[in-house]
Amino acid sequence: MIASLITKLVRELKIRRDPIGYARSIGVQIGSNCRILGLKSYTFGSEPYLITIGDHVTITSGVSFVTHDGGVWVFREKYPDVDVIAPITIGNNVFIGIRSIIMPGVTIGDNCVIGAGSIVTRSIPSNYVAVGSPARCLKTIDEYWSSIESKAIHIRSLSDDQKRSVLTKQFSGK
Repeated sequence: MIASLITKLVRELKIRRDPIGYARSIGVQIGSNCRILGLKSYTFGSEPYLITIGDHVTITSGVSFVTHDGGVWVFREKYPDVDVIAPITIGNNVFIGIRSIIMPGVTIGDNCVIGAGSIVTRSIPSNYVAVGSPARCLKTIDEYWSSIESKAIHIRSLSDDQKRSVLTKQFSGK
Protein backbone atom coordinates (compact mmCIF):
# COMPACT_ATOMS: atom_id res chain seq x y z
CA MET A 1 0.00 0.00 0.00
CA ILE A 2 2.74 2.48 0.91
CA ALA A 3 4.82 1.40 -2.09
CA SER A 4 1.81 2.02 -4.35
CA LEU A 5 1.28 5.47 -2.86
CA ILE A 6 4.96 6.34 -3.30
CA THR A 7 4.82 5.16 -6.94
CA LYS A 8 1.79 7.39 -7.59
CA LEU A 9 3.47 10.40 -5.94
CA VAL A 10 6.68 9.91 -7.95
CA ARG A 11 4.63 9.67 -11.18
CA GLU A 12 2.74 12.87 -10.33
CA LEU A 13 6.00 14.69 -9.62
CA LYS A 14 7.39 13.56 -13.01
CA ILE A 15 4.22 14.71 -14.75
CA ARG A 16 4.33 18.16 -13.15
CA ARG A 17 8.07 18.66 -13.57
CA ASP A 18 8.36 17.51 -17.19
CA PRO A 19 5.10 16.64 -18.95
CA ILE A 20 6.82 16.11 -22.32
CA GLY A 21 9.43 13.86 -20.74
CA TYR A 22 6.72 11.90 -18.97
CA ALA A 23 4.75 11.45 -22.20
CA ARG A 24 7.87 10.16 -23.93
CA SER A 25 8.64 7.84 -21.01
CA ILE A 26 5.29 6.07 -21.43
CA GLY A 27 5.79 5.67 -25.19
CA VAL A 28 4.14 8.70 -26.78
CA GLN A 29 6.14 9.79 -29.83
CA ILE A 30 6.26 13.55 -29.51
CA GLY A 31 8.06 16.17 -31.58
CA SER A 32 9.81 19.37 -30.60
CA ASN A 33 8.46 22.65 -29.26
CA CYS A 34 5.28 21.07 -27.84
CA ARG A 35 3.23 21.98 -24.78
CA ILE A 36 1.05 19.74 -22.67
CA LEU A 37 -1.02 21.71 -20.18
CA GLY A 38 -2.68 19.98 -17.24
CA LEU A 39 -1.32 16.53 -18.07
CA LYS A 40 -2.80 13.66 -16.07
CA SER A 41 -1.59 10.08 -15.86
CA TYR A 42 -4.60 8.97 -17.91
CA THR A 43 -4.39 11.62 -20.69
CA PHE A 44 -2.85 9.19 -23.17
CA GLY A 45 -5.00 6.20 -22.23
CA SER A 46 -3.97 2.57 -22.07
CA GLU A 47 -1.87 2.41 -25.27
CA PRO A 48 0.22 5.61 -25.23
CA TYR A 49 2.80 3.98 -27.52
CA LEU A 50 0.21 4.18 -30.35
CA ILE A 51 0.10 8.00 -30.20
CA THR A 52 2.29 10.17 -32.43
CA ILE A 53 2.41 13.95 -31.99
CA GLY A 54 4.25 16.27 -34.38
CA ASP A 55 6.17 19.50 -33.75
CA HIS A 56 4.72 22.70 -32.26
CA VAL A 57 1.59 21.11 -30.78
CA THR A 58 -0.36 22.37 -27.78
CA ILE A 59 -2.51 19.93 -25.86
CA THR A 60 -4.59 21.78 -23.30
CA SER A 61 -6.01 20.64 -19.97
CA GLY A 62 -8.47 17.77 -19.88
CA VAL A 63 -7.71 16.42 -23.37
CA SER A 64 -8.00 12.63 -23.66
CA PHE A 65 -6.54 10.29 -26.25
CA VAL A 66 -8.51 7.04 -26.58
CA THR A 67 -6.82 4.36 -28.68
CA HIS A 68 -9.34 1.58 -28.03
CA ASP A 69 -13.07 0.98 -28.33
CA GLY A 70 -14.21 0.19 -24.80
CA GLY A 71 -17.67 -0.75 -26.08
CA VAL A 72 -16.39 -4.23 -26.98
CA TRP A 73 -16.87 -4.97 -23.29
CA VAL A 74 -20.39 -6.15 -24.14
CA PHE A 75 -18.88 -8.94 -26.29
CA ARG A 76 -16.31 -10.18 -23.78
CA GLU A 77 -18.34 -13.10 -22.47
CA LYS A 78 -18.62 -14.50 -26.00
CA TYR A 79 -15.19 -13.29 -27.21
CA PRO A 80 -12.97 -12.93 -24.10
CA ASP A 81 -9.93 -11.61 -25.98
CA VAL A 82 -11.69 -9.11 -28.27
CA ASP A 83 -10.33 -5.59 -28.62
CA VAL A 84 -10.62 -2.85 -31.23
CA ILE A 85 -7.52 -0.66 -31.12
CA ALA A 86 -6.13 1.95 -33.52
CA PRO A 87 -3.33 4.55 -33.39
CA ILE A 88 -3.78 8.31 -33.18
CA THR A 89 -1.60 10.75 -35.17
CA ILE A 90 -1.40 14.50 -34.60
CA GLY A 91 0.39 16.61 -37.23
CA ASN A 92 2.58 19.69 -36.85
CA ASN A 93 1.39 23.10 -35.63
CA VAL A 94 -1.82 21.89 -33.96
CA PHE A 95 -3.80 23.30 -31.04
CA ILE A 96 -6.19 20.95 -29.22
CA GLY A 97 -8.68 22.82 -27.03
CA ILE A 98 -9.61 22.08 -23.44
CA ARG A 99 -11.49 18.83 -22.67
CA SER A 100 -11.39 17.51 -26.24
CA ILE A 101 -11.39 13.76 -26.86
CA ILE A 102 -9.42 12.19 -29.69
CA MET A 103 -10.80 8.76 -30.63
CA PRO A 104 -9.07 5.66 -32.06
CA GLY A 105 -7.77 5.77 -35.62
CA VAL A 106 -7.95 9.56 -35.92
CA THR A 107 -5.33 11.59 -37.76
CA ILE A 108 -5.32 15.36 -37.30
CA GLY A 109 -3.40 17.05 -40.10
CA ASP A 110 -0.93 19.93 -39.93
CA ASN A 111 -2.00 23.49 -39.04
CA CYS A 112 -5.25 22.58 -37.28
CA VAL A 113 -7.23 23.94 -34.37
CA ILE A 114 -9.54 21.60 -32.48
CA GLY A 115 -12.13 23.59 -30.55
CA ALA A 116 -12.72 23.14 -26.83
CA GLY A 117 -14.90 20.18 -25.90
CA SER A 118 -14.72 18.57 -29.33
CA ILE A 119 -14.99 14.83 -29.77
CA VAL A 120 -12.86 13.92 -32.76
CA THR A 121 -14.22 10.67 -34.19
CA ARG A 122 -12.92 11.08 -37.76
CA SER A 123 -9.68 12.35 -39.23
CA ILE A 124 -9.33 16.10 -39.79
CA PRO A 125 -7.43 17.26 -42.89
CA SER A 126 -4.60 19.78 -42.68
CA ASN A 127 -5.39 23.50 -42.45
CA TYR A 128 -8.80 23.26 -40.77
CA VAL A 129 -10.55 24.35 -37.60
CA ALA A 130 -12.78 21.54 -36.31
CA VAL A 131 -15.33 21.80 -33.51
CA GLY A 132 -18.23 19.95 -31.97
CA SER A 133 -19.45 16.53 -30.99
CA PRO A 134 -18.68 14.86 -33.24
CA ALA A 135 -16.07 17.32 -34.50
CA ARG A 136 -16.68 18.73 -37.96
CA CYS A 137 -14.54 21.05 -40.06
CA LEU A 138 -15.91 24.54 -39.47
CA LYS A 139 -13.56 26.65 -41.56
CA THR A 140 -10.09 26.70 -43.00
CA ILE A 141 -7.22 27.99 -40.93
CA ASP A 142 -7.05 31.05 -43.28
CA GLU A 143 -10.76 31.77 -42.74
CA TYR A 144 -10.17 31.47 -39.00
CA TRP A 145 -7.36 34.04 -39.12
CA SER A 146 -9.52 36.39 -41.19
CA SER A 147 -12.30 36.10 -38.60
CA ILE A 148 -10.03 36.94 -35.63
CA GLU A 149 -7.39 39.22 -37.14
CA SER A 150 -9.24 42.44 -36.25
CA LYS A 151 -9.59 41.23 -32.62
CA ALA A 152 -6.00 40.08 -32.24
CA ILE A 153 -3.89 41.84 -29.62
CA HIS A 154 -0.12 41.54 -29.94
CA ILE A 155 0.91 41.32 -26.28
CA ARG A 156 2.80 38.01 -25.93
CA SER A 157 6.16 39.73 -25.45
CA LEU A 158 4.93 42.05 -22.69
CA SER A 159 5.59 41.51 -19.00
CA ASP A 160 2.64 40.52 -16.81
CA ASP A 161 2.35 44.11 -15.52
CA GLN A 162 2.47 45.57 -19.05
CA LYS A 163 -0.08 43.03 -20.27
CA ARG A 164 -2.42 43.86 -17.39
CA SER A 165 -2.11 47.58 -18.11
CA VAL A 166 -2.85 47.18 -21.83
CA LEU A 167 -5.80 44.83 -21.27
CA THR A 168 -7.28 46.86 -18.43
CA LYS A 169 -7.09 50.00 -20.54
CA GLN A 170 -8.56 48.29 -23.63
CA PHE A 171 -11.47 46.65 -21.82
CA SER A 172 -12.31 49.29 -19.21
CA GLY A 173 -15.83 50.59 -19.54
CA LYS A 174 -16.93 47.71 -21.75
